Amino acid sequence: MNANAPPSPLSPQVPAMLLAAGRGERMRPLTDSTPKPLLQVQGQPLLQWHLQALQDAGVEQVVINTAWLGEQISAQFLSVFGLQRLTYNRKQLSISYSHEGADFGEALETAGGIARALPQLGPLFWLAAGDVFAPDFVFDSAAVQAFAASDHLAHLWLVPNPAHNLRGDFGLSASGMALNLPANDTAPRYTYSTIALLRAELFAQPWCDIPAGNPGGIKAALAPLLRQAMDAGRVSASLYTGRWTDVGTPERLAELNR
Repeated sequence: MNANAPPSPLSPQVPAMLLAAGRGERMRPLTDSTPKPLLQVQGQPLLQWHLQALQDAGVEQVVINTAWLGEQISAQFLSVFGLQRLTYNRKQLSISYSHEGADFGEALETAGGIARALPQLGPLFWLAAGDVFAPDFVFDSAAVQAFAASDHLAHLWLVPNPAHNLRGDFGLSASGMALNLPANDTAPRYTYSTIALLRAELFAQPWCDIPAGNPGGIKAALAPLLRQAMDAGRVSASLYTGRWTDVGTPERLAELNR
């Protein structure tokens, strides 16, 4: 699954979910009055880079979850993205929101937020974190087709380990499977880029105990579900070597904007 291949916007695509509900504690004081996905990176809001890439790839629907200052995000992007950019090979990108802050008073963490938004997404969908800068990544429809033809529950894009995560997160086998390596295993690990293709099935039994649609606002992390599915041989992965930054601190943001 080649993230650097040219997009195929006329091929079938699936919806996407962009994670934008976090408080951004490490980015304070910048995030005291601005949600982290709206911080400016090279002249435009961080989240807009993903929205542009999704539209260029032919994705027609995106769900954005919000909590901290979420009303600013929906006010910024409204319900349709980039009408002025529409051409013969770009489709309209409709935006809907899952307002966790308004519904439950706080963010539901990654798996809890995804489970809450599932009724708006369907059986297969893209996932990306709204605080990651990856301008070279292509949401390629060929990757969607390969994933749909597999029995995998997730396909992850891994990146070489940045300075703030030298230990890495997951292993990668020669056959392209993500590995949940034991702590004492010295095999190479890579960092999860936060970009993935997922099946809704991952958020149901036996992998996940959250009721459909997460009506109770249960908070849950994604990593334990991924590790469980890796142990069952149901998670594939690719190594992405394009530009990638987890914009987690004011220093990293300043470096991007130099």
